[in-house]
Amino acid sequence: VGTRTSSALVRRFKDTLADGHLTLQLRGSAGQSLGAFAVKGLFIDLVGESNDYVGKGLSGATISIRPRHWQEKQALAGNTILYGATSGKLFVAGTVGERFAVRNSGATTVVEGAGAHGCEYMTGGKVVILGSVGANFGAGMTGGVAYVWDPDKSFANYINPEGITLRSVPDESEAELKGLIEEHFKMTLSPRAEALLDDWDNSLKAFVQVMPNEILALQAKLEAKIA
Repeated sequence: VGTRTSSALVRRFKDTLADGHLTLQLRGSAGQSLGAFAVKGLFIDLVGESNDYVGKGLSGATISIRPRHWQEKQALAGNTILYGATSGKLFVAGTVGERFAVRNSGATTVVEGAGAHGCEYMTGGKVVILGSVGANFGAGMTGGVAYVWDPDKSFANYINPEGITLRSVPDESEAELKGLIEEHFKMTLSPRAEALLDDWDNSLKAFVQVMPNEILALQAKLEAKIA
């Protein structure tokens, strides 16, 4: 769902459509490859769940997924979500499977938990995870930024520090993080997002920012030149 629609939009309108020009409102189980290669101008709003490859090659569209009935730690999307995405946004008010946002180069996303190998080989984009992650997070990550909610301080056990650095959210990044969680709540009505925002000062302390070591090294060189 969404791929053929996007093809028709590109043929007729090229890249002239505003965000959300066409909305697909769906309910139920979406199956494989929901919104694969979906383009700017398309908004897919799903109440239900989906399988693997949601937003594969996402190219500007916005996808929102929320459950039919709220409960803790709901799995709403399968494996390899946002694989190779270049732009667009994905909001999932539940957990996703393994290999989330692999090779993401420009999409923005908020989910509430992810399996192993999240953000592997990521080169750009913004990722917010309001829940736990699996092993090998951020392996081969060379660009972009991720924020992970880590209230129990266990996240460091799931990464290789040779490639990425975990740090408290810098002051200059707080507005970005809060804005993405606010957008997630607006799109999905997520109770978790609402709770975090209602106690923001304390919530912020539990977030970790993930940065590729390559990017931090470049920033340090630039700062040294300026100094």
